[in-house]
Amino acid sequence: MELEYNNTCKAVITDSRRISPLETDEVRAIDLRIDEAAFRFREGQSIGVLVPGPHSFGNKEHHRYYSIANAREASIEDEVNIQIIVRRCFYIDDVSGEQYPGVASNYLCDAKPGDSITITGPYKSVFNIPKEPESNMLMIGTGTGIAPFRAFIQHVYKNQGDWRGKVRLFFGDKTGLDLRYMNDVDKDLANYYTEDTFKAYQSISNRYFMNANEALEQTMEDNAEEAWEMLQDPKTYVFIAGSRKTSDLLNKTLAGYAGSTEKWENMKQKLQAENRWSELIYF
Repeated sequence: MELEYNNTCKAVITDSRRISPLETDEVRAIDLRIDEAAFRFREGQSIGVLVPGPHSFGNKEHHRYYSIANAREASIEDEVNIQIIVRRCFYIDDVSGEQYPGVASNYLCDAKPGDSITITGPYKSVFNIPKEPESNMLMIGTGTGIAPFRAFIQHVYKNQGDWRGKVRLFFGDKTGLDLRYMNDVDKDLANYYTEDTFKAYQSISNRYFMNANEALEQTMEDNAEEAWEMLQDPKTYVFIAGSRKTSDLLNKTLAGYAGSTEKWENMKQKLQAENRWSELIYF
């Protein structure tokens, strides 16, 4: 059965640039302009991209979600500009062993400035961003999953201003590519390294067998004491983005500090009940 999307609009690609080294997987920062007066978004939201078909199984369109990686700006008349981070994906068929290109990622990575695409949304965010400038933000993630955090950081320091709470970012990385998602694209993260309230913890592994999640676990273990201290503060909000393993390794690390899995689960349930814990998990 074909799905019908009634919240569609057109977006024009204004820029598309590779942000990953040539010897690694291709990752692109893609800027979109939306000339639609009704389109409004908040930090942490996502859009959908509709790829025209026909596709496998007779589908007319292919739909894929992407997090918005920038904060809101003062609009120019009815124009809205957003950015998404896209990794060009390929999949191996379990039966035939053949490699197939990811439909949406290759469609977007191949698109050129000036091309028009159809998007849906924006969609409600799972993240509950605090409004009080005394709030602490503890962000944990891997890969392109950390793209929304860049929007959060831009928002609290540029748009909201006078942020007095601690902002801590933990992200694992194998090659340094995660830092490109946050900083090398527009050099914006570097603006906050000297802020008294902001600090980013990054683990870049020089061991070829360590993946991004393992590097993140190392980062958390090396700096878990500060994260644990922040969790004792009722003004701390936790944001997690990445794979299920990202969430699992965080729970493992914090259960060790709590003294047992049961004690940590009770504390986590309290954070969830107070809307201070939110996760965006990619499968």
